Amino acid sequence: MNFHKLISERESIRSYDINRKIPKDILEGILDAGRLAPSAGNRQPWEFLLVSSNEMLGKIRPCYKADWFQAAPHILIVKGYKNLAWTRADDGYNALETDLTIAMDHMILAAENEGIGTCWIAAFTPKVLRESLELKENEEVYAITPLGYQIEGFQKKERKKRKSFDEVVRFI
Repeated sequence: MNFHKLISERESIRSYDINRKIPKDILEGILDAGRLAPSAGNRQPWEFLLVSSNEMLGKIRPCYKADWFQAAPHILIVKGYKNLAWTRADDGYNALETDLTIAMDHMILAAENEGIGTCWIAAFTPKVLRESLELKENEEVYAITPLGYQIEGFQKKERKKRKSFDEVVRFI
């Protein structure tokens, strides 16, 4: 697919077919897109967790209460290590959140390219993830996404309006 078409047509999916699993090769391709993402200083301070087992899904799903999230057959969690991320010397800025955001975006676009639905979620309950994943103090999760096929015939919402090019771009 043409890249511009891909990014202009990508949308958050909020209806998942719980019974339709994603083939392993497609999941691996999506995860590999995250592996290939750039990171500050090429530190790659991340680990990608693909939750697919009923046991772990049961532990993870309470972090976000939406019904459609409960039906996703897979949940992708991008976890990072603050102590491994690049830190700017001048002010101590730690690039972990930026690095994880780039990796997540790569994987979401790779999923879209394969016809796999996603929905970027930052409004999860961190405590639930921290406890269920047994995260250490230096480990952080900034975003998660369900991965799955959209329910056949599900009516999509009206496409969100975006500001015009001239409203957001300035040549100087």
